[in-house]
Amino acid sequence: MLMELSIRNFAIIDEITVPFEEGLTVLTGETGAGKSIIIDAIGLLIGGRGSVDYVRHGSKRAEIEGLFSVEGNGMSKELSKLLRDLGISIDEEETVVLRREITTQGKSICRINDKLSTLAVLREVGQLLVDIHGQHEHQKLLQTDKHLLFLDRFAESTLQKTKAEYEKLYQQFIKKREQLVQLTDSDQQMAQRLDLIQYQFQEIVEAELKPNEDEELSEERKKLANSEDLHKTVHGAYESLYGDNKGLEWVMAAMNQIEEAATMDPSLHKLHETIANSYFLLEESSFSLRDYYEQIEFDPERLNTIEARLSEMSQLKRKYGESVNEILEYATTIEEEIDTLTNREQRFMQWEQELEALAKDLYVEASHLTKLRKLQAKKLISAIQKQLDDLYMKDTIFDVDFDEKKQTDLTVNQIIKSSPFKKTGIDYISFMVATNKGEPLKPLAKVASGGEISRMILALKSILARHEGVTSLIFDEVDTGVSGRVAQAIAEKIHHISLGSQVLCITHLPQVAAMADTHLLISKDEKKGRTRTKARPLSVDEKTEEISRMISGVEITDLTRQHATELIEQAQQMK
Repeated sequence: MLMELSIRNFAIIDEITVPFEEGLTVLTGETGAGKSIIIDAIGLLIGGRGSVDYVRHGSKRAEIEGLFSVEGNGMSKELSKLLRDLGISIDEEETVVLRREITTQGKSICRINDKLSTLAVLREVGQLLVDIHGQHEHQKLLQTDKHLLFLDRFAESTLQKTKAEYEKLYQQFIKKREQLVQLTDSDQQMAQRLDLIQYQFQEIVEAELKPNEDEELSEERKKLANSEDLHKTVHGAYESLYGDNKGLEWVMAAMNQIEEAATMDPSLHKLHETIANSYFLLEESSFSLRDYYEQIEFDPERLNTIEARLSEMSQLKRKYGESVNEILEYATTIEEEIDTLTNREQRFMQWEQELEALAKDLYVEASHLTKLRKLQAKKLISAIQKQLDDLYMKDTIFDVDFDEKKQTDLTVNQIIKSSPFKKTGIDYISFMVATNKGEPLKPLAKVASGGEISRMILALKSILARHEGVTSLIFDEVDTGVSGRVAQAIAEKIHHISLGSQVLCITHLPQVAAMADTHLLISKDEKKGRTRTKARPLSVDEKTEEISRMISGVEITDLTRQHATELIEQAQQMK
């Protein structure tokens, strides 16, 4: 959820920090006070298109920063994986900080948890944190290519196992198809490729490399190159321990003295035993040092041989890998490729049969996935139809249209050129709707009425919000064009959505404002000849006054106050 938003030098906003709470937060205020500017700022924060026009006049840059809590269930699997892939760490408080600056030169500087980011990455992360819905925006729910994703999220628990099995087969299918595509390249390309890898393989074979040989020789070279210093230092260590009046002799003297003392005080026996053990360990170590330095010898010829061998390996590393082991792995890979290209026709026939078999198995899994999706689509249709009824759209029909690519008898060439399989299966779906009796079903994006779009979005969000993975939902005047009992139904629906996700809502409807858990009043004033926007949470009494203003306009009467009080009381009872 969005915990805090800070804005500086953005449009008519001088400097403002707005804390947000869980549940439903409504933003109200006079037209032009800056409500939509705050939403615009959030839009830019999550990767929206920027412009120098957003920079407040007289300032060098606009700055927007948002603090998001992703603790517990607040972070979706997609967001967690994305942040992990981007190398962005989450602190102990499990928060994500997005920051964006826009300069008067048109530059955009983006950061995620203080780490510089591209705008594309900021957008990818931001859209998993916040979902903004404005009446005229091209929203995800109106994008047909997103509908399959929504259905799969709705049916995640049911589809999980089948999707995993399909995706595993799909990866095998893609890999085999790529191999077959390579074999269909021109004869000239194949011949050139075969000549190249045969030369490379022969060069590696003739080098007679052994696993880890470069590491072993590097260690030996280091020892030979430092043999004189090694002999000197190890011999010095031995001399310090062994000989007359040296370390071991003094330790022995201490050992004998403690042994004598132990005859007078038995408590010293354990200490004597410790010193005695140390003496024998040191003595054994001194003998090991002697054996080591006696074996050290300087061999210039061996050192030259190693240098020449390492130089040869260095040449191969520049071509085939960073280590001898990587070079040997590369040799194994191209040896298999040589065998494939040498026996091209036989391998093609083998892979052709394997691809056809995979395509059949894949289609079986895809068909099973389609069957499960259709069953879940019926549940989704029923759930959304119930939501539409609640929003006084009883004549509206919602449906999920499946456009399956039924091509079971594809030839290998057809599979290579135009496979019907996607990572998600073979289904192409779209949400369809008919808002009046007798009308045909049309794609959701074709719904014309603003009020109908608002209610369709709320109906869909009521069902899908908890499956979409975003932590905050923003409704920017989606209640436009409705009134009366429909307005009350919309207010109740927005509140229902806020029970599962944080909801921020700009509204002109008193019914929606009455439902607020937090009510922010957006206003503007003048300071030093400049207009600035302010935001503050309202007390209970102030909330009543603001809702009274929303009901009656400029003049607030006792009757409108009474009406506002009744709306708030009804909202509390409903909640």
